[in-house]
Amino acid sequence: MRAARSTSALVFRRHILRNAAIPIVTVTGTLVAGLVAGTVVVETAFGIDGIGSFLVTSVQGKDYNVVMAISLLLVLLFVLVTTVIDSLQRVLDPRIRERRPA
Repeated sequence: MRAARSTSALVFRRHILRNAAIPIVTVTGTLVAGLVAGTVVVETAFGIDGIGSFLVTSVQGKDYNVVMAISLLLVLLFVLVTTVIDSLQRVLDPRIRERRPA
């Protein structure tokens, strides 16, 4: 049973969506970060010119400076996505904001 003034949309937004948003954001962020890391495999497999195929060509040509730069770029992108996901979790769930280290 519901209270007299609460509609289905209000119940959905306040209770269901609020609790379901955190796992959805976490999984989505992990998938996006995995897609960024998987560009090397996809570009090599399908012969697409991009940063992944450039990385493979640089590894084969032993161009270590380019390999390090691309690796650093991919890691920074992964860290950025993870940081955005953590920030979104804090916005979505006030309980995470209230936690303080002991």
